[in-house]
Amino acid sequence: MNREKPRERVEEHHLSGTGISRIGYPIGIRQTTVASTRYLTPQMLRVTLEGPELVDFHSYHFEDHIKVLFPDEDGTLRLPVPNDRQMLDWPRPSPPTRSYTVRRYDGATLDLDFVVHAGGLAAPWAERLQVGDEVWIAGPPGAKAFPFTYVHYIFAVDPTGLPAAARWLEESPIEVSADLVIEFDHPAETAYPLAHRPAVDVQWVPRWELADRVQKLDVPDGTFLFAAGEADSIRPLRAWVKGRMDAVITGYWKQGQEDVEED
Repeated sequence: MNREKPRERVEEHHLSGTGISRIGYPIGIRQTTVASTRYLTPQMLRVTLEGPELVDFHSYHFEDHIKVLFPDEDGTLRLPVPNDRQMLDWPRPSPPTRSYTVRRYDGATLDLDFVVHAGGLAAPWAERLQVGDEVWIAGPPGAKAFPFTYVHYIFAVDPTGLPAAARWLEESPIEVSADLVIEFDHPAETAYPLAHRPAVDVQWVPRWELADRVQKLDVPDGTFLFAAGEADSIRPLRAWVKGRMDAVITGYWKQGQEDVEED
């Protein structure tokens, strides 16, 4: 995969491209430190990372994601090694990791939003983080980019897909037309901050009602669907979009399982 000039290629596709384009980034491993943490809602924790190794960080598309690396049970941290193909050679067996969307990158700091819940590896770890703690991240590997040239957009997400939708909304043209349908587990989650766009309608729906609400939307020709969340919750949308619209649909997690992603 071509990993040269990713910024220029992603920006060109955003402005004038058609369809979905996979654009590779040089993949790095970076040591960062925690600059701050704060709760956006009782169920969403924002962790801001900083450090000199973020200066050449690559993130140009709203769904870019990194892997947070965790030590093994004995405390050993096994890191991947950069190779001559602008990729990483990972140790075997692979070390524990979890994938998170790059909510914001400003050239010096990086925001990651963590859904807070009981159990698991990453959420309790994130809640324990203190300013100055070390965090190792790998990636992003690249963008599955689509342009701002569609007539209309549908974003169908649950809290795990909300950071990606929020970044897209923040970086989209002011005149963009879209429906954001957001699935929630707790009413307090609806306080998550979203940029305002005059032609964007935001609907919050209870868990397991996402696909049904999306399929009832009255959408024009030339619509694009982005769906991300619990794999079974968004599965009906895969059949619904066929022959109807271009789409990116990704199961970020699966109820009862950890570290699952379905494209």
